Amino acid sequence: MPAPTHPAIARATRALALAGMGTLCVLTAGALGITVLGKVHRPGVILDLSAPPPSKQAMAPEAAAAPAAPPAPIDKIVMAGRALIADPALIENSAQGPLPRIADDGRKPMAAYAAPAANGKFRIAIVVSGLGLSAKATASALALPSGITFAFLPYAGDVQHWVSQARQSGHEALLQVPMEPFDFPDSDPGPHTLRSGIERDTNSQRLEWALSRFTGYAGVTNLLGQRFLADADALSPTLTQLSRRGLYFFDNGAVAQSAAAEVAGRSGAPFAKADETLDGIQTALEIDKHLSNLETQAREHGTAIGSAFVYPITIERIAAWAKGLERRGFVLVPVSAIVNPPAK
Repeated sequence: MPAPTHPAIARATRALALAGMGTLCVLTAGALGITVLGKVHRPGVILDLSAPPPSKQAMAPEAAAAPAAPPAPIDKIVMAGRALIADPALIENSAQGPLPRIADDGRKPMAAYAAPAANGKFRIAIVVSGLGLSAKATASALALPSGITFAFLPYAGDVQHWVSQARQSGHEALLQVPMEPFDFPDSDPGPHTLRSGIERDTNSQRLEWALSRFTGYAGVTNLLGQRFLADADALSPTLTQLSRRGLYFFDNGAVAQSAAAEVAGRSGAPFAKADETLDGIQTALEIDKHLSNLETQAREHGTAIGSAFVYPITIERIAAWAKGLERRGFVLVPVSAIVNPPAK
């Protein structure tokens, strides 16, 4: 790099002088604060957010920027152990990748890829989202009981590997579709985000991109989406498109103004919604409280659904809670066992 000219040196010198004065002021203020207030204490609790929540940047920037190659066409049945991952009869091979479809004999992906459901009077489903980007977080979640449903992000190149492992272990899989939040683009769920106020065909193409990233999922859920889910006009064609492809939609319950239940009821789309968000506050006490609420609701209504993110503390508390679940009279079931059927 060439040496700077003399005026540049002068400017740099002045800048350094100002910076030095600023640093001195900060140190003086800090010393005064300690003198007045006493010793500064560090917080005694540190949260491990090795798998960050989808609240601001919903994914790693490099994952959002790098275009993934289209998955290979499906020309034969693919199994993961005893679980069906892909069936050509349920696949439309497109230029973007394999898309789910209703088979000619009427079979639907939401039934073909559903996980087995245990019998029980009081049924509880839990969806853990955010899987697929962090290998460590995803692997820890896969150790949860098989009744837990997992929602996978579409951006990771090896997401099919994780979905196949989850299905082999008896878990039901969902696809998280990026949807527009209120503070978009400050919170940005990625380059294929479904948005309010854009052409319907554009949203349809973006949805198809997400649908083509992997196979073996029974339904779709939202990644963010506060603005999009509140816009019934934008949401309606999306739920119709999912229903026509034989999928159910799961509303994770994070959007208070969501129109999903109303739109699904009007269109007859298969639908379920979370009754409790388990880890809005990421402490053991709060998560345990919401898990207890699920039991209360299941006793009152027969079923209850919880939604959570793949935080380490969340995985830990769900695992501990699930150990005594059957002794308390409850069974874990996949979301497909609670989904409202479409209207006839």
